[in-house]
Amino acid sequence: MRTNSGRGSILPVCAASFAWLLGVSACADSPGADLGSSAGAGSGPALVNLHTEILSESAVPVPLFEADAAWPELPSDWIIGQASGVAVDANDNVWIVHRPGSLDASELGREQDPPAAVCCRAAPPVLQFSPTGELLAAWGGPEDAPDIDGVNQWPASMHGIFIDDAQTVWLAGNGAGDHVVLHYTMDGEYLGQFGLRETTGGDLDTETLGRPADVFHDAETGEVLVADGYDNHRIFGFDAESGEFTRYWGAFGNEPTAPAPDQPRSPEAPVFANPTHCVLKTSDDFIYVCDRRNNRLQLFRDSGGDIEFVETIGLAPTTGFTGSATDVALSPDETHLYVADMANGRIWVLLRETHEPLAVIGRNGRYAGEFTWLHSIAVDSGGNIYTTEVYNGRRVQKLVRVGAR
Repeated sequence: MRTNSGRGSILPVCAASFAWLLGVSACADSPGADLGSSAGAGSGPALVNLHTEILSESAVPVPLFEADAAWPELPSDWIIGQASGVAVDANDNVWIVHRPGSLDASELGREQDPPAAVCCRAAPPVLQFSPTGELLAAWGGPEDAPDIDGVNQWPASMHGIFIDDAQTVWLAGNGAGDHVVLHYTMDGEYLGQFGLRETTGGDLDTETLGRPADVFHDAETGEVLVADGYDNHRIFGFDAESGEFTRYWGAFGNEPTAPAPDQPRSPEAPVFANPTHCVLKTSDDFIYVCDRRNNRLQLFRDSGGDIEFVETIGLAPTTGFTGSATDVALSPDETHLYVADMANGRIWVLLRETHEPLAVIGRNGRYAGEFTWLHSIAVDSGGNIYTTEVYNGRRVQKLVRVGAR
């Protein structure tokens, strides 16, 4: 079901201050007044070497990166929770979604009544940054989504974000009952949605979703593809304008279904496990799907609406915990494929033509250029990589392309 009522709004960047109590500078109530006054504004990049392991002796150039430890800039009293999604728009501005509900009272001292500490307050869940890390916009929350049949449609837990060619924003949530993909303008005006919170019908239902993870909008066809996801086990398509169902499929292009209770985790598994975590379509009509717990990508070819399975791409197949294939992104020329590996805290660099592993960058850790629960990945037109981390990572990072080897 797709609805088109209601209107979003931009949240104030600084709410009423407790300066009289805490002895800190007052924040402006106007959304625009504080966007340029982020902590550390103008400090410039602070590049840090990344752990990089070259895996191939071929002559194919391997891109090299350094982490910008000063990116991005937030207002001095804001904090982000688990950072679940990242996307880059046509102007190379970077969008993230995070989970304010993952923050506890000790992190939100300024929100307590009375305030318990100088810092902090939860940032709004949708944030837009310039390439240099300046905060440009911030919005989102239950007040920016409609109530339908008495249920507010804002997700309990944010997950994926996608910015389409028309510069509109698609959001997916994976919390309990979050069976919905939401659609907004860049300034937070509600445009519509597919699905309804608290309503789901399983893998074969064409009207509902099942805790979707990721979204991709195809500008040429108008189709929205959803990695659906945490309850279901499929890729699901609908038309962006009409909201009509277009198609769905599961592992190997078969009818989607849940795995057997004793199905082992394996790149050879016959069906997608939970979560079916990402979907990405290339300019030449191939579709990558992340089957995270089965430690694999699956590649499909879209032939005029018909889905053809091409191959399975296994990544660290014996990986346990959260799995290895979390998200994918392409280099600007689509020569390289970058795969976020959550459990191993690194990014795989694959030659897209053959899917040969060329390198891995990063490692598990908490310093710049290291990753804790690496979750999502995006690339800008200059080849720079942006990453987000969930659980106790709670961070967004910029990896600056510095050359090739």
